[in-house]
Amino acid sequence: MQFTKKITQLTILLLFTSTSFLAQDSERFEKEVQGVTQKNDSLWNQNKETIVFTGSSSIRKWDNLQQSFPNHQVLNAGFGGSQANDLLYYLDTLVIRYNPTKVFIYEGDNDISAKKSPREIIGTTQTIIGKLKAKNPEMKIVLISAKPSISRWNLRRKYKRLNRKFRRLAKKDNSLLFVDVSVPHVER
Repeated sequence: MQFTKKITQLTILLLFTSTSFLAQDSERFEKEVQGVTQKNDSLWNQNKETIVFTGSSSIRKWDNLQQSFPNHQVLNAGFGGSQANDLLYYLDTLVIRYNPTKVFIYEGDNDISAKKSPREIIGTTQTIIGKLKAKNPEMKIVLISAKPSISRWNLRRKYKRLNRKFRRLAKKDNSLLFVDVSVPHVER
């Protein structure tokens, strides 16, 4: 009985501590997220269907996103250097508040570089998907593959492993799609 009580107390302490570290780490994006939200609030028309692109700098730096999809209301909620746990932390602020019908997610690149395992990244991604689906079960979610940059080429096997897991995750759920941008495709 006493042993079980101690284990429970230790578990609660560890959960509280790890959550606190996650929040403190993610708070480094607070100003950038506020800027993204202010911009998107000024663009958003709640009477139109909304598509949100979110994730790290590959999304944030997509300067002509709206021009790329002129017939849709598209919001860019990317924030540079983010990892999946950062997106989870800011999901309500960056994505859910806009009631999107479709969400494109690019995360995993910085996670791999930060030595997170593909399994850990998939777990966080599943939590993100769960929160999105709780808001709108009909929402389409597009997982964009992680792509190694030249500076991270030594990690390419981990990127491939993560992308295989993203692909498998998408195959299990008809509302999920996987887009592999890590392999060049030629259209004819």
